[in-house]
Amino acid sequence: MGKWLKRGAIAAAVLVILAAGAVFAGLQLADRRMARQVAVQVQPVALPGDADALVRGKYLFASRGCVDCHGATGAGRVFVDNGRDLRIKGPNITTGSGGVVASYRPEDWVRAIRHGVAPGGRPLMIMPSEDYNRFTDADLAALVGYVKSLPPAQGTAAEVRLPLPARVLYGFGAIQDAAAKIDHSVPPARPVAEGVNLQHGAYVANMCLGCHGEQLLGGRIPGSPPDWPAAANLRPVADSGMARYAQPEAFLRMFKTGLRPDGSKIQVMPFESLREMNETDVRALHLYLRSLPARPQG
Repeated sequence: MGKWLKRGAIAAAVLVILAAGAVFAGLQLADRRMARQVAVQVQPVALPGDADALVRGKYLFASRGCVDCHGATGAGRVFVDNGRDLRIKGPNITTGSGGVVASYRPEDWVRAIRHGVAPGGRPLMIMPSEDYNRFTDADLAALVGYVKSLPPAQGTAAEVRLPLPARVLYGFGAIQDAAAKIDHSVPPARPVAEGVNLQHGAYVANMCLGCHGEQLLGGRIPGSPPDWPAAANLRPVADSGMARYAQPEAFLRMFKTGLRPDGSKIQVMPFESLREMNETDVRALHLYLRSLPARPQG
């Protein structure tokens, strides 16, 4: 018996050493990944000066998730905080005290929003650029123009504090930063006619990619906190989220209330932004999602 206990103790010690080595290696790799340079060739977009473009930019800022991370004033806000080892705060993107965009050149806005890359070339850790990568040049210009018009507000830079397992997983590539999620060679989307049609619905659906995946099949959101539920499958199969929304009116109510048809609350989804989407966008999105071929959960 003593011999087996000794062997078991040795095996346990070896496992501890291997685990500690893996953690150390993962943390070293994480530091290297965050310090890497991402070379992206971008062209600045011509910022509009007309009032209609600013109205469009304000709508995109309110309805496409910007307020969830940066707040209505652009001063930044904490949007994930478990009170221990996980805290994520969006930066101040105004020209006020603590803002991070005062020295941004026109191409820096494109690089950060569309590609998830900071002006100096390092990857941004938390930025849903996979959603914004498909913006048309006109929409990107309208959004940037609106952000640049925001009054100076006091705030701070971004804050990203991740638990040890998440940092190790990031180091080994199991969790990706914003820049790693994007095919940087894909050109900007071409404008489509705005209306309740499939083409416009497909354009609106780009805002869903970050959580629901490239094929909109749902599944576990990479890098999300452990208590977050899996994202729903947005394709029209029997056990998907879309099965509840055969009619666009039910879909519209969900966007406005954050509630399912049975009255239960939907977790995690950014309804502070989603409720600001106009009826045309929501109806076009519903039409597009209902048109997709049925496929099981991702």
